[in-house]
Amino acid sequence: MGVAVIGASMTKFGQRDVWIRELLSQAGEECLTDAGVAPDDVEHLYVSNMASGEFEGQTGIMNLLAHDLGVLPAYSERVDQTSSSGGAGIYEAWQSVASGASEMTLLVGGEKMTHKTTGQATDIIASITHPDEYKHGVTLPSFAGMTARHYLERFDAPRESLARVAVKNHRNGVDNPKAQFQKEITMEKALESPIIADPLRLYDFCPITDGSAALMFTTEERAKEITDEYALVSGIGGATDTHVVHERDDPTIMGGVVESSKQAYEMAGLGPNDLDVAELHDMFTILEFLQLEGIGVADQGTAWEMAMDGATAKDGELPINTSGGLKSKGHPLGASGVAQGVEIYEQLVGEAGPRQVEADTALACNVGGFGNCVITTIMEAAE
Repeated sequence: MGVAVIGASMTKFGQRDVWIRELLSQAGEECLTDAGVAPDDVEHLYVSNMASGEFEGQTGIMNLLAHDLGVLPAYSERVDQTSSSGGAGIYEAWQSVASGASEMTLLVGGEKMTHKTTGQATDIIASITHPDEYKHGVTLPSFAGMTARHYLERFDAPRESLARVAVKNHRNGVDNPKAQFQKEITMEKALESPIIADPLRLYDFCPITDGSAALMFTTEERAKEITDEYALVSGIGGATDTHVVHERDDPTIMGGVVESSKQAYEMAGLGPNDLDVAELHDMFTILEFLQLEGIGVADQGTAWEMAMDGATAKDGELPINTSGGLKSKGHPLGASGVAQGVEIYEQLVGEAGPRQVEADTALACNVGGFGNCVITTIMEAAE
């Protein structure tokens, strides 16, 4: 059964003076309006969220949201797959419609984080790591630093290539009114910012963020009755890599990205050369390189050349992270994968405003932890 996306919404990302309940409700209400769907038409509600209990002491958020949106008695479920919770929510929502269990499914992802100190938030996020790594003080930024150093040395890539990712994504974020950071940065500023995890500096990292995003899924048949502007989920795949990062055969290969994208391509009957635009999980700049290689757009050890050549810019051969990516748009854990879906949907239906590129086929790759869990989604514009 064909699955379509007929509506999308996203709150402003950044430091927000509201709690998770209000963030989710805002995105959910706006998505219902955008899709032209009445609350009582929603049969399934999925809420992507990693840590509302840890961040805010609030659980049962799917029940709260179902009540607040007036979608009762719809089936509701919270989806937690760490920082890939949003992508996992897309998978769940797609599956609910594709299986015939639901004809109208609303997905809302969100996280409230900025009321915690950077240390507190980092500690909550670090709980993603394996217990044996966590007890030795290993964090995701430290993994990123070690991997970046290995990548640069092994493939003779210049440090400037990572800075170009940050500069590009900040430039894209200027055109996204919902992005946390809507300002450009220079190469000099990126390269001279404080070191966080050598060789990665401040501008190689995404911020701590509050925000929410939502998508409405239905059958292709129902979509045709509702609107002429919709996108089809033509391919989707999910995969899990080793939890202990040092057990991987090659730290520069994200096995979950390779496997999930392979599944998505096979389902869609497409390949890397068919993509017109993509949203990648750039929690750290090095991850943009690893994912470009994992999805088959670049050979191993060559993605940095695309950054240096401008091939991934908005006017390049394959625009990457036109939304600004996690780097500029922000990274509210449970919302990030859903927001990726919002961006590729808006590109496909021509609603991306100044970020718009010519696109009929788009991909989103949402990563949990340091590649522990990955969801890759391919959408195509309706004919």
